[in-house]
Amino acid sequence: MIHAEDRTVLDCVQARLDELAILVDHIVDAFRAGGRLLYVGAGTSGRLGVLDAAECPPTFSTDPATVVGLIAGGYETLIRSAEGVEDREEEGVAAIDAASVGSDDVVVGISASRRTPFVRAALREASSRGAFTAFLVCNSMDSEGTTPADLVIEVVTGPEAITGSTRMKAALSQKMMLTMITTAAMVRWGKTYENLMVDVAPTSEKLVQRARGLVMELGGVDYDRAAALLELTGSRVKPAVLMAREEITLEEADRRLAAVQGHLRGAVQGRSA
Repeated sequence: MIHAEDRTVLDCVQARLDELAILVDHIVDAFRAGGRLLYVGAGTSGRLGVLDAAECPPTFSTDPATVVGLIAGGYETLIRSAEGVEDREEEGVAAIDAASVGSDDVVVGISASRRTPFVRAALREASSRGAFTAFLVCNSMDSEGTTPADLVIEVVTGPEAITGSTRMKAALSQKMMLTMITTAAMVRWGKTYENLMVDVAPTSEKLVQRARGLVMELGGVDYDRAAALLELTGSRVKPAVLMAREEITLEEADRRLAAVQGHLRGAVQGRSA
């Protein structure tokens, strides 16, 4: 029964793809302007935001400050739930202030019920600072009045298999959306080549081998040459691929990438991204 309920979430998210694409556009614009993506949530919603933010640096070599998760009650609530912290509006305001949110940033609130005071207050504060705001919700009823966000994305997942347990279908839809949002934004920002993670950070042996494999595949070189090129580039896959394909220096590879805002495809084809 739980699995049957989970399957309905796919259609709920699919119905909001156009709105999610609009949000991605704003996030990409923010990244290109030097801004950030900040998630704000409480409980399960907050944990999912922190999780998605934490996965961006190892996957796409982003600065940890580029995608940030803010959770009601602070990071200790990641491992131990603290009921009631979601009701503290003043802490939502304080979280935005502490993060120094500005007009170049995008702030995304996450709430199954859409009434969470911590999140709503954070969105209002972010909006007052000029940030673009979005609200991911799983309830179409706004009992609190006008939702404080520029873009509201309603993914109404319906009654849970266990009534009130929003860590089930509501959380599943949130996880799907957050993964989709950051992945699509990173693709648009030049962090991939086709479906390959060419900005991977080789911080483990597994990722070191993945980086070498990428240079071998895209650069057309053998294992030893790929390893040598990655050593020359400081473990950066994109300039290593260019050096392999074009037989150019590191300086020239970096120049070409800079000219197309880091898009490997643009550097390979010699055009702007």
